[in-house]
Amino acid sequence: MHYVYILRDDDGDVYKGYSDNLKKRLQYHKSGDVQSTRKYKDLKLIWFCAFRDKKRALDFEKYLKEGSGHAFARKRLI
Repeated sequence: MHYVYILRDDDGDVYKGYSDNLKKRLQYHKSGDVQSTRKYKDLKLIWFCAFRDKKRALDFEKYLKEGSGHAFARKRLI
């Protein structure tokens, strides 16, 4: 499976990402091994979705990180 997920920290900042092993990826985030989320404090998984197709998962992650995807995530997912 392929996962798109959203993390939130104590300050309310969000991070959107992709992984084919969500459990392992969350461990990396929490241990500080992911450079893009090291600055975040106490990350919590607030949403995820599983896809069978890798391309669809990556396309959806890209959408969430761009333009109208930000608004969609805030209104419907967070």
